[in-house]
Amino acid sequence: MLVIRNGTVVDAERTVETDVGVEEGEIVALGEVDAPEDADEIDADGQFVAPGLIDSHVHVMMDGRPDVATATSESAYLSSYRATGNLRDALGAGVTTLRDLGSRETLALDADVAVSEDVIAGPRVLACGQNVIMTGGHGHWFGREADGPHEVRKAAREQLKRGADVVKCMATGGVLTEGAVTGAPELTPEELEALVEAAETKGVPTAAHAHGAEGIKNAVRAGISSVEHGTFMDREAAELMVEHGTYWVPTASALHGIVENGVEAGIPEEAVAKAEEAADHFDDAFDHALELGVNVAMGTDAGTPFNFFADIPQELQYMVDHGMDPAHALEAATVNAADLLGLDDTGLVSEGYRADLVVLPTDPSEDASAWQDPTHVVADGEVVDA
Repeated sequence: MLVIRNGTVVDAERTVETDVGVEEGEIVALGEVDAPEDADEIDADGQFVAPGLIDSHVHVMMDGRPDVATATSESAYLSSYRATGNLRDALGAGVTTLRDLGSRETLALDADVAVSEDVIAGPRVLACGQNVIMTGGHGHWFGREADGPHEVRKAAREQLKRGADVVKCMATGGVLTEGAVTGAPELTPEELEALVEAAETKGVPTAAHAHGAEGIKNAVRAGISSVEHGTFMDREAAELMVEHGTYWVPTASALHGIVENGVEAGIPEEAVAKAEEAADHFDDAFDHALELGVNVAMGTDAGTPFNFFADIPQELQYMVDHGMDPAHALEAATVNAADLLGLDDTGLVSEGYRADLVVLPTDPSEDASAWQDPTHVVADGEVVDA
């Protein structure tokens, strides 16, 4: 048994001084915890106990290198080692669940098995397998290319056969693919509808990479569960997302990593130019989303240039910088992300929930930077190095 004593629990529902009892990977008690003499203890006096972070958008095959397209030139074995390092870094940063939205072949799906069977240390992993992409579209170098509703439906079913937890597609072009037009629609409305239909048959959510307003609207009308990036979101798109209950995963870290490092750091010139243009519109997207009440789940796009897994908690500060308050950012990174991922056992510090916890030096509902310096991380009931 593990007991976290003398701390203040902070989650999306409460702030209360209480002890937390953990046994067999589950939170079993809040308040006075009757623990055996040999129980492990963490003294959290003057500190705050919060849910572990949930990152809704990462790529475990990528390692933050300046030109991510070079990742597929490496062997699958080396990609596996890089993924292992990424998962270790994320866990140490207090990320206890993550969702991979596109890696080569079955890499991320296999990572989930490796973590769950204690082969490697890392957060719980949910994964899409491969992205579904139009021929030559954004991310074609590691995705599953498909054209027309029938091919797209088959490509989605292939990922479901592999055990995908979510089906991901590219609804528009993107920043990091040479020749792709960032906001231009790629998969058609009919193709998006076929993908959603295939996933819904299995009760699996969907996600769409979508920068441009038209592509966002196509995805939302098709029934996509979450819009990733949403950089050029206009007011009409935000209204449509609210109407349909569509989540937005902003991934501010991805834009910051490119714009703040630039060509001088080795990032392709075309990618930097596209990122700079996108960044000019990103504040407007946040303004529309926050004003209208779009559901937001935290995601980083970790693995893209200078966007490292160890730095995932920085995303919460970026969201605050773009207009969120820290309590809203906490919600986005815990209960909202859990809801998007279809998890009912994480996101709160509550009895019966999975013991995914972080101990922080300051109150994360008031200070978004608190997440960047955890003093303890507990994942599935086990204390790990922070």
